[in-house]
Amino acid sequence: MEKPRRAVRKAPPAAETDFGPRPFVEDLHKAALHNRDYRTALWTGRYLQMTLMSIPAGGDVGLEVHPDTDQFLRVEDGQGLVQMGDREDNLYFRQAAFDDYAIFVPAGTWHNVTNTGSKPLKMYTIYAPPHHPHGTVEKTKANAEANEASGASVG
Repeated sequence: MEKPRRAVRKAPPAAETDFGPRPFVEDLHKAALHNRDYRTALWTGRYLQMTLMSIPAGGDVGLEVHPDTDQFLRVEDGQGLVQMGDREDNLYFRQAAFDDYAIFVPAGTWHNVTNTGSKPLKMYTIYAPPHHPHGTVEKTKANAEANEASGASVG
């Protein structure tokens, strides 16, 4: 019996490409490893968004809170320190995360992930509902912070 055919994109993600909300199949491990940008929206739908992230050694995602957005992060390569709490000044949850670890951030929780390794921390993030505009590509954390300050986010 022949396997059903499916659309699989074999190349790493192209810059400034968001495949949502079309049906899409991807090897997220390879996509995350190939991503060199701080954040790239790979798929944005009506209720969910998936972004790829690359955090340089010693860098961090940045302390943030999403009042109405649950977030899932998965470490594909590297190591980091996860911090979470109920207030910006009360990050009582601290845990190391390594390859293949999943991080769940409930809406309204302050959180940060700091790269504690010597190479880029490669992750992907799922937001529900979407948090960034369709097609978001932010080369650096500074670009992301500028976009947030200008209001260029969905949530």
